[in-house]
Amino acid sequence: MPTRDTVEIGLNRFARRGYDLDEVSIVPSRRTRDMDDVSTAWQIDAFRFDIPLVTSPSDAVVSPATAIAVGQAGGLGVLNAEGLWTRYDDPAPVYRRLRDAAGDGPPPVALLQEVYARPVDPDLITARVKEIRDAGVITAVRVSPQHTVQLAPTVLTAGVDLLVIQGTIVSAEHVTTHGEALNLKDFIADLDVPVIVGGAANYQTALHLMRTGAAGVIVGVGADTFSTTDTVMGIRVPLASAIADAAAARRDYLDETGGRYVHVIANGRIETSGSIARALACGADAVQIGEPLRAAAEAPGGGIWWDSVAAHPRLPRGGTSAPVAPAGSLHDVLLGEARSADGRTNLFGALRRTMAKTGYRDLKEFQRVDLVIGGGTPRGGAPGQQSIGGYEPATQDD
Repeated sequence: MPTRDTVEIGLNRFARRGYDLDEVSIVPSRRTRDMDDVSTAWQIDAFRFDIPLVTSPSDAVVSPATAIAVGQAGGLGVLNAEGLWTRYDDPAPVYRRLRDAAGDGPPPVALLQEVYARPVDPDLITARVKEIRDAGVITAVRVSPQHTVQLAPTVLTAGVDLLVIQGTIVSAEHVTTHGEALNLKDFIADLDVPVIVGGAANYQTALHLMRTGAAGVIVGVGADTFSTTDTVMGIRVPLASAIADAAAARRDYLDETGGRYVHVIANGRIETSGSIARALACGADAVQIGEPLRAAAEAPGGGIWWDSVAAHPRLPRGGTSAPVAPAGSLHDVLLGEARSADGRTNLFGALRRTMAKTGYRDLKEFQRVDLVIGGGTPRGGAPGQQSIGGYEPATQDD
């Protein structure tokens, strides 16, 4: 049934209009603030962070050492339990092979598939988690939905603080005729640690994942500049709309449960400080980023980038990138000082300035900022008052 948010793409076939982050802009309010009065802190379950950052679990940017550094900078570093650090006792030669194969271009996908063919070693999972825990930062490890039952017991026994169950698309209950499927609601109910799950692409999926008991839901299919998920599978979700939908699901779930808050973590083409600000303004509590971190001098990939699905043995859905020169330390990339004007360093210092310029003192307040769609007056009202998801945007007086 067509609604005001749909357009007819052919005879009796309708599609909903969605918006990407770069189609949305933030509108300043009637007040500004000093940057010293602005907080970018957020908290999920019992764990508090100074910046709303969850790293992508890509081996290109996350090693135990960088997970520790991200934690010390105030974010959450997520190590991939199915990555190079749990397949190789010393992955340094593997990284060298990838960098050498890259040269002035990207390393071939076939090489990625080769180096990821080695089985995961449970003892290495335990050792990597211990290394991060011993540094005194919050530990988080990612497992894929298809390997959760197999690997999660090892991850949990190792003593992680947060478990991340993440795939391109994750549902609350997978339907299969081959063996027993993972039921996230039953699985999460038996755990003593908070779980972040995703990705979700729309209101219904986000709400269902919230009902599993997850502490956080990752929204977006993780598509970055080098992703080929759209080309290979035809799946692409305009992230601004997906975040707004998930925020609406969060609000409805809060009402449904009488106060249980589930965090929305945006994941997609978030590659600059402006994109981070837009994602949070659309309703996200935090962002999951990876590709921008490859410019940090500490990035284990040495400036090249690949997502975990780029090494899929049968259907790789992500490209790899040519190496980039370091833009500074990890601290520079996250917190400054910035030495360029491209929005790729001092990512979260820029977020604080955006919040100060628009008059908001914390992230929850900032989610109420007015938004505008470029290109003239949007459908349904004046600029800044158009729905970009499944609900009407909040105003500063709500």
